[in-house]
Amino acid sequence: MSSFNTDVGALLADIVEEAGRLVLPLWKSGLEVFSKADESPVTEADRRGEALILQRLETHFPGVHVISEEDASEFGTPDAVGERFFLVDPVDGTKAFVRGDPNFTVNIALIEHRRPVAGAVCAPASGETWYTEAGQTMKRLVGEAGRPVQARAWPQGKAVALVSHTMKEETIKALADKYGFDTPSAMDSSIKFCRLAEGSADVYPRHGPTMEWDIAAGHAVLEAAGGSVLTPEGEAFVYGKADEKFRNGWFVARGK
Repeated sequence: MSSFNTDVGALLADIVEEAGRLVLPLWKSGLEVFSKADESPVTEADRRGEALILQRLETHFPGVHVISEEDASEFGTPDAVGERFFLVDPVDGTKAFVRGDPNFTVNIALIEHRRPVAGAVCAPASGETWYTEAGQTMKRLVGEAGRPVQARAWPQGKAVALVSHTMKEETIKALADKYGFDTPSAMDSSIKFCRLAEGSADVYPRHGPTMEWDIAAGHAVLEAAGGSVLTPEGEAFVYGKADEKFRNGWFVARGK
């Protein structure tokens, strides 16, 4: 374990960007939408993106276990997983992707000892990529060099919460009372973690179902930017929950 370099975020960024270039032409293309076992949508973009990512990870990290959304939905999740593995979501925000919304992402995270130690998130429609490097979070636009970004301190009276498009008004009000934010902003996919990481929003409370591959890369990016992802009770949020089929409980993601 000790000889393995976990500072691989920049390489993961290259891979998610390559996958992003592959799926972007399929966005708004009227592509066929299939239903997975849980009735959630999957597209040809998910499948092609995943195939490319799995190929690249096998080339660069031979033998390291990969748990990927589409493979898991088709063949099931493993009963056990080692101390080190990758979590991959080739298109997070498939519903947004299908309806032509730009907030969909390509995600890879490296998990070690149940924690996300490296990650990269690409938003192909906007050409933005966030990734971990040397203990901090970098952001780059297509064709540009990366620059460090940081989560911001809580802006009293101006705190922005990121919530899902489908959240009801009374739920948003209850969350505002609980977490003290001032303005809700609706947004899909793991890009919410990245907006927190770059200091353009403050809290993302998730009282609903997610899977580990949905959030691990965003978690890595946010934590390296000075933010946090914790259970509502304030405890560490862990990965590798094979006994729960890699389902997550509730969490709260915050800036500084």
